[in-house]
Amino acid sequence: MSITLHLYYTGENGAARKFAEEMVASGLADRVREEDGNERYEYFFPMDDSETVLLIDRWKDQAALDFHHKSEWMPKIAELRTKYRLKLKVEKYTQI
Repeated sequence: MSITLHLYYTGENGAARKFAEEMVASGLADRVREEDGNERYEYFFPMDDSETVLLIDRWKDQAALDFHHKSEWMPKIAELRTKYRLKLKVEKYTQI
């Protein structure tokens, strides 16, 4: 059962895009992609909302997602989210 998360990062003055750029430039995005069970980790920029970034994040199963949430990357990601003062909205979809 695959689990897909849509994470909407929203900020001001381009902060969400800067967050995504730093995630990629720092290698954090690649580290998440290399985790066992990660099937997709991609950022998208909505055409009608320049202050939001959409992350599509898919995991093999709940165990892989739980392991990711306990990974050493999560505090670093949370730190960046705080640095850029982002709000986060999450949608979760499961595929059977």
